[in-house]
Amino acid sequence: MARTIGSHGPKTMEAIRKAGLRLIFEHGYAAMSLRQLAAEVGIQSGSLYNHISTKQELLFELIRDHINELLRQLDRALQGQERPADKLRAFTAFHVSYHMTRKREVFIANSELRSLEPKNYEEIVALRGAYERRLAEILSQGVAEGEFEVVDVQVATFAILALLTGLTTWYRPGGRLTKEAIVAAHEKLVLSSVAPGTTPNQAQAKRPLSRSAATSAKPERR
Repeated sequence: MARTIGSHGPKTMEAIRKAGLRLIFEHGYAAMSLRQLAAEVGIQSGSLYNHISTKQELLFELIRDHINELLRQLDRALQGQERPADKLRAFTAFHVSYHMTRKREVFIANSELRSLEPKNYEEIVALRGAYERRLAEILSQGVAEGEFEVVDVQVATFAILALLTGLTTWYRPGGRLTKEAIVAAHEKLVLSSVAPGTTPNQAQAKRPLSRSAATSAKPERR
C-alpha cells in the first residue's frame, strides 16, 4: 500500500480507522497486530502512538462511534413521526438501510463485544441499551394506544432487532431484490408481527371441537 503522507493529522487517523476496521473484520481483533495495522496504513509502528495508545482503544472507539452514529441517524429518521405505526415503520426502514451499508461496523460491534475490557464493555452496553429503548418505547406507545398487540415488550424488542440485523448475514448488493424491496419486506414482517389480532389461546378456544374431542370433553356419568 502507498505510504501515507506524514504520521500526524486527521487524514492519517482516518486511514488508521479504516484499515483497523477492515483488518478486524477480516482477521478478528485478537489476530490483528499494531505492526500489521501500521504496515497497512504505510507508517512506522511507533507513529501509531501519535493517534492511538492501544489496540483496545481503537476497537472501543470504532464500536462507540458506530453506535453513536446509529443513535444520531435514528433520532433524525424518527423526527416528525407521531403514530406508533409510523414510528415503527421509520425505525425498520432506517435500521435495514443502515445495516445494508455498514456491514463491517455491525459485525465488529456484535462479534467483538467480548473483546472489550470491562469499563469499555459497560459503556458500549449502555449505548446499545439506549438504542434498544428507542424501539421498546415505540412498542410500548403502540400497546398503550391500542395500535399494537405485544405479549412482552422486551421480548418483542429483542426479536425485532434480531430479525432486522439478521440481513447482514445474507444481504449482497446487486442481488435479486432491490434495496427498496428488501426494506418493504421487513416493514411488512415487523408491522404484521405486532398488529392486533386473535392470540393463539383465543384462536384455540374458538376453534370448533372435532367429533372425537367433543365426545371426550363430555362430563362422565356418575
